[in-house]
Amino acid sequence: MAGSEPFPSPKILLAKPGIVTGAPVAGKFGRGGAGDDDSVQHRSRLPSVASLNLLSDSWDFHIDRFLPFLTENTDFTVIGVIGPPGVGKSTIMNELYGFDSSSPGMLPPFALQSEETRAMARHCSTGVEPRISTERIILLDTQPVFSASVLAEMMRPDGSSTISVLGGETMPAELAHELMGIQLAVLLASICHIVLVVSEGVRDDSMWQLMLTIDLLKHGISDPSLMASSLSQSSSSVLEKDRHLEHEEYVATPVFVHTKLQDQDFTPNNFVQLKKALMQYFRPSSFVRQHIGNKPEEHALSSTVRGSQMESKLIKLYAIPLKKKDENPRAQHESYVSALWKLRDQILSMKSPSFTRSVSEREWLKNSAKIWEQVTNSPTILEYCRTLQHSGMYRR
Repeated sequence: MAGSEPFPSPKILLAKPGIVTGAPVAGKFGRGGAGDDDSVQHRSRLPSVASLNLLSDSWDFHIDRFLPFLTENTDFTVIGVIGPPGVGKSTIMNELYGFDSSSPGMLPPFALQSEETRAMARHCSTGVEPRISTERIILLDTQPVFSASVLAEMMRPDGSSTISVLGGETMPAELAHELMGIQLAVLLASICHIVLVVSEGVRDDSMWQLMLTIDLLKHGISDPSLMASSLSQSSSSVLEKDRHLEHEEYVATPVFVHTKLQDQDFTPNNFVQLKKALMQYFRPSSFVRQHIGNKPEEHALSSTVRGSQMESKLIKLYAIPLKKKDENPRAQHESYVSALWKLRDQILSMKSPSFTRSVSEREWLKNSAKIWEQVTNSPTILEYCRTLQHSGMYRR
């Protein structure tokens, strides 16, 4: 959690979104009638749901669209998700969001990939799409990494990128696309408490490689609670403490989720082997070191979506079977729906890391914009980009 208050935070319902032009609100966001007239003027000042994205087409961070939905509450949790296209990122986030059409003012769920979108091989999510639940859980759904449709949209006829992702430089679209995924992952690791890393099946380790790259490149990125705006009202003693803590890198807790597992892959032995491989992969990373150095007992045991208990859960791993129209009653594993519900319960009950200082929702968003500036101007990521340019893997 981001901090604590002397008294429990009230459950605050969001104002009803959308532009209202005089007519009574109807449908799932309101009942209509004269009783709603008093709130029409307030609702009209809120941004439309379709424009809440935190990243613009030019890859700039905007806070003004989502800021009206946040409060000065300091007891909140931020959960982000990252992964390739079609692995179920938005589906998982909707489970965590718990959309209730009868709840007044609740933002609609994340958009899901339709059959038409899937048939056209297009991605559904773009940029960073936020939501906030009545329990003050901020959810960040991101555009897919390793996406051919994202690459196609940003590529000029000469092969260069239409989006300047690093210091205003012009670069090949393939390289810019690679850096976009890295920047998104670094941002989530810097501003979230929990990051869901979603992969498909048991044989794709591309997201594992990406997270190791993030562990390598996430240096010099501030804790979102230690930015200048948060420190302006601190006492001198707290300032001295924060200067010391600035040298300690903050990193969110990654949770690895493998979806769409086939029946032959969803066996106890395969899951144990996958878990061992994951631990071996990340043993030298800061994702493991931070837990060993800080309260390892909190990470000693954890449940998987299969319901089994395993020891040494320094890195959390969950598996979800392939969704089928007709569930096999003789299957040796639980159903897709049951696994998804268990994943939701486990994530929402996790003990997430805290930011160094208490920070409000609104401060967090403002500081996240500053962290995005650090990410897009990071000398470490720039040097990595130079290395890739000279590797011969990308056109010049």
